[in-house]
Amino acid sequence: MLEFLDRETAAGHRLVAAFVIATEGSTYRKPGALMLLSSNGARCGLLSGGCLEGDLHEHAQRLLAGDDRIVERRYDGRGSDDPVWGLGLGCEGAMRILLWRLDTGSSLTLLRGWLSAAIRREPALLEIDLSNGDGALSMGSALGGDADSSSPSSVLPPGRATLRDGSFAVAATRVPALLLCGAGPDAEPVVRMASQVGWQVTVVDHRPAYVEAARFQDAIRVATVDAADPGAVVALDGFDAAVVMSHNLVADGRYLAALAVSDIPYVGLLGPAARRERLYTELGPLAERLRPRLRAPVGLDLGGASPEAIALSIVAELQASLHGRSGAPFSARP
Repeated sequence: MLEFLDRETAAGHRLVAAFVIATEGSTYRKPGALMLLSSNGARCGLLSGGCLEGDLHEHAQRLLAGDDRIVERRYDGRGSDDPVWGLGLGCEGAMRILLWRLDTGSSLTLLRGWLSAAIRREPALLEIDLSNGDGALSMGSALGGDADSSSPSSVLPPGRATLRDGSFAVAATRVPALLLCGAGPDAEPVVRMASQVGWQVTVVDHRPAYVEAARFQDAIRVATVDAADPGAVVALDGFDAAVVMSHNLVADGRYLAALAVSDIPYVGLLGPAARRERLYTELGPLAERLRPRLRAPVGLDLGGASPEAIALSIVAELQASLHGRSGAPFSARP
């Protein structure tokens, strides 16, 4: 999204940010979701399954042509006979969407700073006055304060949003980070899929011949490390998850030993259960530090044996773990 913003503004196009600010019932996206609409017709992000974006773009163009800085749109899809532009959406939900004109000055700078903070995994809170479109950005230590305070900056966790006292506040999402230990060919679809769903991926390998940045263009870093001490090159405690898939038993054991003494909450290991048990034995006392966090064999049981199918199962489990979900089908939920 930040790349889209920079590319469009560099080309001289004007932009409107569309935030979901409130919802009722079942909706495609929840408060805090963002998409960008360009004066040239380009878009980045989705707030619905595609049924609202055309109308939003029309209103964005009107906003850019006028003097107002904000406009609010309300969409109610509850009831299959409730028409929106003559069509019954039947989504059983209602949405309030704020369109915010990104001027070349303050609002554009504020949004760029907010997006940049998410990429850096730093706390940031963007607040927009619903009466006039004025914005404010709080970052880092400015987000402290009393937990009982009425200020959104003291109570909003990453990615959450709220309406309060005539303003909309949204905290930057903390972009999750994945460490991939092993740069074999089957690591390539893992990197692609994980990056597509929003992970920052770092790829490391103890074999210099495998460390080719051109193969991992979606990774933020590709590096050669000592399998016994990858933390000498990358700070291990900065990751939300690590997956070990070097296909070398000795190297995998060394990676696991290093990860065992880290604080990474999710560690995945490619390979069968018998391999896992052998590595536990070789790890000795470190195995007990690793056991509560280790997912081995890594991935959800989705079926398929191709590298892409295996990558899908790995990334699916990463997502489920990140969000505290079981990975069970929605149809099985009450």
